[in-house]
Amino acid sequence: MATIDIREIPLAGPAAGPYGITAGPDGALWLTLVHAGEIARLGADGAVRTYPLDPAGGRPLIITTGPDDALWFTRSGDDRIGRITVDGEQRTIALPAGAGPGGIAAGPDGALWYAGMTSDTIGRVDTDGTVTAFPLPVTGGFASMITTGADDALWFTLNQANAIGRIDLDGGVTLHPLPTEKAGPVGLTLGGDGAIWFVELAAGQLGRVDPDGGIVEFALPNRSARPHAIVADPAGGAWFTEWGANRIGHIDPTGRIDGYDLPTPDAEPHGITLTPDGVWAALEIGAVAHLTAPTPPPPTAPPTAPPTPL
Repeated sequence: MATIDIREIPLAGPAAGPYGITAGPDGALWLTLVHAGEIARLGADGAVRTYPLDPAGGRPLIITTGPDDALWFTRSGDDRIGRITVDGEQRTIALPAGAGPGGIAAGPDGALWYAGMTSDTIGRVDTDGTVTAFPLPVTGGFASMITTGADDALWFTLNQANAIGRIDLDGGVTLHPLPTEKAGPVGLTLGGDGAIWFVELAAGQLGRVDPDGGIVEFALPNRSARPHAIVADPAGGAWFTEWGANRIGHIDPTGRIDGYDLPTPDAEPHGITLTPDGVWAALEIGAVAHLTAPTPPPPTAPPTAPPTPL
């Protein structure tokens, strides 16, 4: 197992509930504070700024950078999509009643796409505010998270229907049932080889689905770890949060899995993202975890031979 340095950066009070996290276009990290109803910005200098939602409340969940260099996020509590600029200006877009937006991702078509948790829909939102909702061929499937694939389509998890879905830009849907029953898929991410990595929260497993729908599953060493969110790394593997085990995990392209314990017990890691500076995870206790490989000490100069006597 590689040696990893982990530090925790205080962000908000324990009641705020950091949940989603993403790298913003301004070099900062942007997070949702699900319980406080706020968006937080963690600057590269460590400065924290919070923005209460307007209108208030909203229960923000997932946040992503849009094609317009603003941050877009789901408001699961009032059926809206929120938008905030790096200067803090906000606006909202109303969705159909009962949409229950969860995951959100920038699509290949310049729009934002969201997963309708309580509506069995996948939705599309233009940056001008136009909304289109596409029905899914399931009832009570609980569409949870969504990501853009390598095939100009969107891929999403159906937490209660036990499947990974694909929707093309015209709304055509294909479902790929999971081999493990009641696996409870949640987070997913596009890997470097065009496949999609995903987590199975209820089964304690990771999964990988290729563009043709072939699925491989990987059991975690701790099947009670409750993996939640996942982000691909440049080497072909992925990093993920283990909500139930209080760890950050990593899987390499061969399927090897390593885990790294968080310093604070019961930190409740949720969202995760990757930057050139390391791995970052939102901790619901009110902090951000930062994982980096330790910097090796600089090489010492070789000893100098004593001068040769004349």
